Amino acid sequence: VVQISRLSDGTRKVLSISEVTGMEGDTITMEEIFVYEKTGVAPDGTVVGTFKATGVRPKCTEKLKACGIELPPSITFEPSILLEIHRDHQQEDIEMHARKLMR
Repeated sequence: VVQISRLSDGTRKVLSISEVTGMEGDTITMEEIFVYEKTGVAPDGTVVGTFKATGVRPKCTEKLKACGIELPPSITFEPSILLEIHRDHQQEDIEMHARKLMR
C-alpha cells in the first residue's frame, strides 16, 4: 500500500509504503516498510525530509525468491536514509540516487 499526500509546500510525496500481512478477524493487518520523515522546512518554504526503511523485511521477498526473482543487494530494509530530495535540485537528486541504487 502506497500512501501519498500533499505537504504544506504544495508538493506531493510518498509518505509510506506498507505490506498487507494478513487478517485478524475483520481487520486487515499491515507492516510499514518505508516511511517519509519530515525534518524541517527550507528557507524557500520547501518541506525537507528523508525516506527511511523501518527495518521490517517484507514477507513478499520470500515469495519473489521462490519465483526466481531476487532483489538486488542494494535494496536494504535496515533502518537507514534511502532518499532525500530537495525541490530545487529534484532532477539531479533523482539521477544521483538512481545511480547509487544501480551499483
